[in-house]
Amino acid sequence: MSIKEKNVYNVTLFKRLLQYIKPYRLVFFSTLAFVIGLSLFGVYRPKIVQQAIDTKIAVQDYDGFMFYIIIMVVLLVLEVVCQLLFIYYASWLGLTVVKDVRVKLFKHMMSFKMKYFDNSSVGVLVTRAVTDMERIADVFGDGLFMIFSDLLKMIAVGGMMTYMNWKLSLIVFITMPIILYATKVFQKYMKIAFEDVRTEVSNLNSFVQERVTGMKILQLFTREDTEYKKFQEINERHKKGWLKTVWYNSIFFPIAEFLSSITLGLVVWYGGLNVILDQTASLGELTAFIMMVPMLFRPLNQIANKFNTLQMGMVAANRVFAVLDTTSQIDDTGKIKAAPFNGNIKFDKVHFSYIDNEEVLKGVSFDVKSGQTIAIVGATGAGKSTIINLLNRFYDIQQGQILIDNVNIKEFTLQSLRNQIAVVLQDVFLFADTILNNITLNNPNITEAEVIQAAKDIGIHDFIMSLPDGYHYNVKERGVMLSSGQRQLLAFLRAYVTNPSILVLDEATSSVDSYSEQLIQLATDKITTGRTSIVIAHRLATIQKADNIIVMDAGQIVEQGTHRELLKRKDGYYKNLYEVQFMKVDENLAY
Repeated sequence: MSIKEKNVYNVTLFKRLLQYIKPYRLVFFSTLAFVIGLSLFGVYRPKIVQQAIDTKIAVQDYDGFMFYIIIMVVLLVLEVVCQLLFIYYASWLGLTVVKDVRVKLFKHMMSFKMKYFDNSSVGVLVTRAVTDMERIADVFGDGLFMIFSDLLKMIAVGGMMTYMNWKLSLIVFITMPIILYATKVFQKYMKIAFEDVRTEVSNLNSFVQERVTGMKILQLFTREDTEYKKFQEINERHKKGWLKTVWYNSIFFPIAEFLSSITLGLVVWYGGLNVILDQTASLGELTAFIMMVPMLFRPLNQIANKFNTLQMGMVAANRVFAVLDTTSQIDDTGKIKAAPFNGNIKFDKVHFSYIDNEEVLKGVSFDVKSGQTIAIVGATGAGKSTIINLLNRFYDIQQGQILIDNVNIKEFTLQSLRNQIAVVLQDVFLFADTILNNITLNNPNITEAEVIQAAKDIGIHDFIMSLPDGYHYNVKERGVMLSSGQRQLLAFLRAYVTNPSILVLDEATSSVDSYSEQLIQLATDKITTGRTSIVIAHRLATIQKADNIIVMDAGQIVEQGTHRELLKRKDGYYKNLYEVQFMKVDENLAY
């Protein structure tokens, strides 16, 4: 992409960012008014000093001198007030805009397909929603308005200089092209540097997030030293990225300060000669110019500094808008609001692949009658869990159709469809919150009394009450304060209180202790009664009572029937699975 194309893109990006200001136009224009006042009041002070010196001090007329002092005080107070209001409302506007963008981003991410999260780093997404947002806030608080303020002040100061003494002004303006060129070069390299910085920040956040989450695995396999070395490498790249920006700053700002000092020296030298020799400049004008030279050059330096902030903000905005522009949503075009289902489910020649040309389901067809409990078994990778993902429309199928009560699930609104289906997963996710909030997920329609009654119904009330604070016990992040069996029980309760039409149990009884398994079995019997249930299990002993067992292999249904029917099949796939599994159980018991 050429520099011209990048500039056009930046303008487009900037315009898009400004769209979020529209609801706060009054604050925006008020802030601009404070900026204008700040510049005018500031630039008029040297003019008052010049008049005080030339009309009063130089001629030793002290009668009206106090009048100029009062004007100076008034201008200073007005400048301070404008500065205060400008800083506050510029920051308020930036933070408010970021709040709006962050809410929109989070809502947008929640609508993504599961496939998007399968291919995306959690750490990168966290960076977009948190760190990058802070940089966007700086665009308004420390970037946009500050640059406008500095530019306006420079124009006002330059105009005042030219009006007062054009010859002295020429000396000042001679060095301006050099600084402007240096600023342009500085901005070009700083943009590249900040893009590198944002990339390394994302990499660092992603690495740390993943390693902290998987710390148990790292320690189990003694990978601490290896991961430590990787972290050092990533952190080193992060440091180098920032040092590059520091290096550019260390070159530019001393040059700018040097040119400013040279200009001030030339003004003092040339203006002093004029005052002493030919009196083409007054002492008041020379004093005013000495005051205005820093007022002209300091904003120029600040513009470069604030441009750094603006550049970082624009890079961050570009990354955030890239996520906002991602179209990875399940099409929610259904018009039917799903009421409680009867529970008749039909998969009709369903084909599906996570990756193109690599089918996971190859024309799967089966029926589930209302109130039935069916079980799906098969080796790992056979496609069992995929069926659950498709039923909830976490992914869309490529061919075939899925019907509930003879209606294609695409015709239901997505939210109402998922409200009628409850899923209990093997890997239970709990938030760092109370048991009650983890059960209700902050649904105001589910009361604490209903949760307690539901817990009693499925036999886990006593377990919850044995914990400190009972239903208000904080399980901490991912439920680390509970065992896997206890987390599984809470998942059953979470599903039960929603009173779903269809219940899905995905490996829900694996990897738990015998006591928890007994409670889970009781809970299973309770919550599957009277509703359509789909059970996915490796442990075949838990599904013997199922009305129908679907046996899958390599994305296809190879057998169907009841437990007894399948065991009667000579050399049947299910029979072999069953015999192998129970042979292992017998060996373990003998051992």
